[in-house]
Amino acid sequence: MNRPKTSGGAGAARAAVGPALALPASLVVLFATVIPALLLFRYSFNHYDPALLMRTAFTFENYVKFVKDPYFFAVLWSTVWMSFVCTLFSLVLGFPLAWALARTQSRFKSLLVTGLVFPMLVGGVVQMVGWMVILGNAGVVNSVLVALHLADRPLRLLYTPLAVMLGLTAYVLPYMVLTLQGVLEGIDFSIEEAARNLGAGPLRTFVRIVVPVAAPGVAAGAMLVFILCMNGYVTPVLLGGTGITMMAPTVYDQISHVSNWPFGAALALVLMVTTLALALGSNFLIHRNYAKTMAS
Repeated sequence: MNRPKTSGGAGAARAAVGPALALPASLVVLFATVIPALLLFRYSFNHYDPALLMRTAFTFENYVKFVKDPYFFAVLWSTVWMSFVCTLFSLVLGFPLAWALARTQSRFKSLLVTGLVFPMLVGGVVQMVGWMVILGNAGVVNSVLVALHLADRPLRLLYTPLAVMLGLTAYVLPYMVLTLQGVLEGIDFSIEEAARNLGAGPLRTFVRIVVPVAAPGVAAGAMLVFILCMNGYVTPVLLGGTGITMMAPTVYDQISHVSNWPFGAALALVLMVTTLALALGSNFLIHRNYAKTMAS
């Protein structure tokens, strides 16, 4: 049988469709992230001059300053620790909610998802202002505690690590739930029925069957949430005040207030590398455990 002569050209055209469609997004990523990152990398080796602000050079003094100054190490550690705790909280709170949304057959499911997405539409600043109203000395929480005689005077809740962790967790929780929901909806829930027919209880089925199968979604959600927490700016500024410092506000202060672009660029690179290293490392460990679980 003779093949159509145009099959080769049509196949080549179809093969070129994918790269052509990806080209605009690739250009946006290139100009919005890659080029600025390369500029920051170059700036981080320049020398800070109080008169000229920045002098072209190639020196490691900015990275040496970061290593030798315990304050900036403490800021980095505080950022990593808070991001890890907020990621863990969002996973613990978000997994049952995502599982319930994935299992429900209610006609109000779309309304529930809309309610989950709604906080993402109002913006981070509005959310954090709301938390300031809730946690302030005259806020909702303290008013209730005083009215119920559970506290003699308003507690200091705002401008504390607790306030920052609550704000960050509330901000990233919808991202975690939506990521997990997409993965859980692809699971064949008949395996739960099989496990229960074999004598496993609901809790054992959830821990031994659902959670391991959903590991890829857990890895994706945890990576996304951890990156968002590590780079959070509005939450630590509004809810942490001057007492709680994280890396993103520190980078902004060095560039905007101190005008020390080289050191600010070095801090930005440290934050970027640390975030990627920890996120990819956690993702690798989760996927390795998932592979072992599936193999067994």
